[in-house]
Amino acid sequence: MTPRLRVFLLAASLAVTAAAMAQTPAETVPGGTLDSLFALARERNPEFSAMRHEAQAANERVLPAGALMDPRLKVELQDITKGGEQGATVLPSDVGATAYTLTQDLPWSGKRALKRDIATLEADGAQGRARQTWSELAARIKAVFAQRYLIQGSQRLVGESLDLMLQLEKVLQVRYATGLSAQQDITRIHVEHTAMRGELVALANEWRQTQSRLNLLLGRPADAALAVPQGLRAVPAPSQLEFAALSDRLRSANPQLFVESARVRSAEKSRDLAYKSRYPDFTLGVSAMQRQNAVKEWGLMLEVNLPIRDSALQSQERESEAMLAAARARQEAAANQALAELADNLSALEAARQTEHLAVYSLLPQTDLTWRAALAGYENGKGDFAALLDAQRQIRQAKLNQLKAQVDAQMRLADIERLLGEDL
Repeated sequence: MTPRLRVFLLAASLAVTAAAMAQTPAETVPGGTLDSLFALARERNPEFSAMRHEAQAANERVLPAGALMDPRLKVELQDITKGGEQGATVLPSDVGATAYTLTQDLPWSGKRALKRDIATLEADGAQGRARQTWSELAARIKAVFAQRYLIQGSQRLVGESLDLMLQLEKVLQVRYATGLSAQQDITRIHVEHTAMRGELVALANEWRQTQSRLNLLLGRPADAALAVPQGLRAVPAPSQLEFAALSDRLRSANPQLFVESARVRSAEKSRDLAYKSRYPDFTLGVSAMQRQNAVKEWGLMLEVNLPIRDSALQSQERESEAMLAAARARQEAAANQALAELADNLSALEAARQTEHLAVYSLLPQTDLTWRAALAGYENGKGDFAALLDAQRQIRQAKLNQLKAQVDAQMRLADIERLLGEDL
């Protein structure tokens, strides 16, 4: 099989595969749009599902945290042998006396409310962690989706170059037969064919890798079918990407900052509860005394614990203060980190936008002129075939730079939305 035939068969195979994927109904094969991927990830991603269940479990702990402890009933059989007059028995009517005591623990005023508030804030933190998990998952899906778009575009550019090389080879064969081209020109174009086939092999491997990574995020088998990306999202206008406005949105909506804020408030409540430990808790009880078959004696009971271990209480209070200080420090560190990442991504997004603008309005026109000049010179016998190949590579590289800039902007946009916890 000749090199040209192998190239033709490889290009045809890629075209058939792309056509088959394009004809597959979007309803059965996700991946054409981000919305289809998000819907599947919300339903099937195991990590996000686990976080949602943990948030639900934390929410269910709120009610028990503020509830009273269950009452206790004590039954005490006294003089079960009636002074030795009978054998031991456990029947209340046959013993000397039976005491029934019902008790209820009552914490100091405000302790139950503080425990309920702590549980509520912990539930809020669990909800925030679920939001954070989804925000990170969505950003990863957006990144892989953009990578697949880049690979698809790169395959298209290589395919276009292959078609052009096949056409040039035909021209070269004619010119070589008439003595207008050298054998080394045909060798050069065969080398170019080989290099492009290597690029296609590498791109096909990257395509399979992104397929397995995306399916992992969707909770599907690694080889499950995915549609070809239909297009990239529009990048917001520069007026929507001002750092001052986005930093305010970040402080109010960032999932991690929400979690850290809930931890700070929970630590504050835990500190208040630690100081409440200096106040006693109570136990109230009512008792009844049964003799034979009648209950004729009643009693009331009040029990108070005595928090007199001052050193232990002070240690608990210092611990709660230290935990609160640590929570506040973590909140500040998270805010600083998020704002720094926001600034970095905004700068990189603007750079990608400018790079694309240069590629479209400067680099592509220049490379096109270079190609036309090289082609005209070669056709007139005044140019070198190597210069023609180099001009063609420059055009493909310029188009690839434009595509990479578009994808880089999408990656930065995904990171910005991850930090904000919402789409722009």
